[in-house]
Amino acid sequence: MTDIMNALIVSANGMRAQGTRIRVISENVANAETTGLTPGADPYTRQTISFKNEMDRKLGISLVEVGDIGKDNKTPFPTEYKPDHPAADENGYVKMPNVNTMIETMDIREAQRSYEANLGILEQSRGMISKTIDLLSS
Repeated sequence: MTDIMNALIVSANGMRAQGTRIRVISENVANAETTGLTPGADPYTRQTISFKNEMDRKLGISLVEVGDIGKDNKTPFPTEYKPDHPAADENGYVKMPNVNTMIETMDIREAQRSYEANLGILEQSRGMISKTIDLLSS
């Protein structure tokens, strides 16, 4: 029974981590067109998320945790010609966020699949516990 409970804990932590990842990606997509307010101001900077492996010494199992939510400072800001925009520089170019919605879409699909896989394990473990209780009460 301990192994089944550990599976529940591992799956729940995986769902929590992927839920956080989905939130971060959603924020990126929501701000994909958020520019600076003044000429030359930086626009929204894409957020990144990393995971780390944590050992739960009490239970003796490895769990996934959110390691860091940071900023993507390596990818440059693309520019677009929008001379009427309030954030346009003297040449009419506006710095746009370094968010590629195609990449974000693929990342959110992967996070969703990982979340669903953890949910499936959670449901199977719950079913096994239920069947065990049924057998013991018979």
